[in-house]
Amino acid sequence: MYTASWRDVVRGDLFGPSPDPRDRPYRLIIRICLVVFRLFRFRFDVRGSEHVPATGGAIICSNHVSYFDFTYLGLGALPQHRLVRFMAKASVFDHRFSGPFMRAMQHIPVDRKAGTAAFEAAVRSLKDGEVVGVFPEATISTSFTVKDLKAGAARMAVDAGVPIIPAAVWGGHRVATRGRRDLRRRDVPVTVLLGEPLVAEPGERPQSLLRRTRAAMEALLDEAQRSYPDQPAGPDDRWWLPAHLGGTAPTPEEAAADAAIRARGMEKRPARPTPLARLRALTRRGR
Repeated sequence: MYTASWRDVVRGDLFGPSPDPRDRPYRLIIRICLVVFRLFRFRFDVRGSEHVPATGGAIICSNHVSYFDFTYLGLGALPQHRLVRFMAKASVFDHRFSGPFMRAMQHIPVDRKAGTAAFEAAVRSLKDGEVVGVFPEATISTSFTVKDLKAGAARMAVDAGVPIIPAAVWGGHRVATRGRRDLRRRDVPVTVLLGEPLVAEPGERPQSLLRRTRAAMEALLDEAQRSYPDQPAGPDDRWWLPAHLGGTAPTPEEAAADAAIRARGMEKRPARPTPLARLRALTRRGR
């Protein structure tokens, strides 16, 4: 297991012998992330970094279980001195806090109502030799299994002539995922696995490459889940395990039904407490 050290934070060779000056903001943010990982004593099991090419374009395709998956996946490419340009929804770029950072790191905004621009931007980055990170499930999987994948990543790989690096990340959802956040949690193990590159065969169609990508992602996620060093602390702590491993997360079918309800805007939201109720809660907390 790897735990970020203070030495890592200040290492001069962390990004290779001659990093691009244009990436100074990205490198600074990575060092800040390492500080956070050190303070919270996150423990990382990163395997397969050698599959990320040292030069040239590639697509990292990963499952998605946590709001911070992109920070963990970035560690997988760092040993090869590669910075990953992640594709993320446009609203993150529009946010007054996160937007400037996302643009400074040259990530790629995705407007789901006009996806062609994001697709073309990603293909240009790949042809320019960048590593692009994609969560082809499009949203966090609340079942903690691999959902159906969007075909964009496979189409980009075929159009740009670059390999897909299948990946799996596991453990970060215990800190922050859809419907649950515990940002004070410490000593969390996070597993990041990167698989062997998948290259489109001559004449292979994107859907065929997509099927191979999903199969590889599922195998990596299964390995990450079964080799994860922690177990639930008790019956009430089984929420972060998928149903097929004895957890209380929704099954893929239940998660899909919930997602359909959210898509129709029919999700039941908890009532916001009144000012008086909030005051009473603060009074009880202070006793």
